[in-house]
Amino acid sequence: MAEIDRYPLISVVVPIRNEERFIATTLEYLLGQDYPDKMLEILVVDGESDDRTVEIVLDMAERDDRIRLLTNPKHLSSAARNVGAREARGDIITFVDGHTYIDNNQLLKNLVALMRDHNLQVLSRPQFLETPDNSWFQWAVAIARRSVIGHGLDSTIYTSEDKEVDPTSSGATYHQEVFDRVGYFDERFDACEDVDFNFRVAQSGFKSFTSLKAAVYYYPRNSLGGLFRQLMRYGIGRFRLARKHPGTLSLGTLIPFLLTVGIPALALASLFYMPLWYVLAVGVGVYVVLIVFGSIVLSLRHGLIYLPVLPFIFPAIHFGLGWGFLVELCRTLVGKGISFKSAQ
Repeated sequence: MAEIDRYPLISVVVPIRNEERFIATTLEYLLGQDYPDKMLEILVVDGESDDRTVEIVLDMAERDDRIRLLTNPKHLSSAARNVGAREARGDIITFVDGHTYIDNNQLLKNLVALMRDHNLQVLSRPQFLETPDNSWFQWAVAIARRSVIGHGLDSTIYTSEDKEVDPTSSGATYHQEVFDRVGYFDERFDACEDVDFNFRVAQSGFKSFTSLKAAVYYYPRNSLGGLFRQLMRYGIGRFRLARKHPGTLSLGTLIPFLLTVGIPALALASLFYMPLWYVLAVGVGVYVVLIVFGSIVLSLRHGLIYLPVLPFIFPAIHFGLGWGFLVELCRTLVGKGISFKSAQ
């Protein structure tokens, strides 16, 4: 078999902004892949970083011509993905964040083999958070996010099985023809743009498969504030996704919103109708018991060292998602939300 058939040209798109801490390491992981040099291009799409990110990428590009630096003047991650996908020359396009840990040098070969063996145009992947560089707090975030109460009920990004899946939550690698048929990422999103794209991919009839052989690892946020802000962005993205594709609205999406709205609403209403205090007390009590019980179970499984912080991480996740969803709902109600009348 000719090399071009065994190893098709792969374009790795790396959307970034202000990633000076991680970008060099991420690129080293990609450059160190056991894949023919001439069959790999790495497209780093920078959203006008104001730290040393561009300097680092340019220095590495001077030393290795597989790296190309592209500019994303819109700053949005959705726009960065489009810049990379449109510039990509590869038969296969895969997306890797600028703060990614890759634990082996066979990832690209595995992507090719999985797509060929399963006759796929779309490949999903696990996206774990357990990197070897994690701090104690980051390990706690990783443990929480992978648990039932810390993650979306219908998502497959933490799946450890090799199996066929709906690509909506975890699609990340595509043949060029997918973009020809489906279009590109919707630049009205700055979070969940991949979910929107993958939902359209699924609606177009493409099948997908996930495998541990395709897994990558992302670095978790290292503070409660950073985690809350990250999940708030996701909450905004989830509301926009539900507006554009009402069929994506699920119980898992609504629970954080209902918690965020329900608790203060009941507290306010109980000022005028005392029996609602009991409803509020029961609701909050059930939530607290669930969080504490879940934290204890996870700490017994992974280490009691995480018990002091897990009960705070879960609310940061839940109320971050709920607050983002609520903020975008309010923007929409006052006419300042994103319009999807001409949806892609």
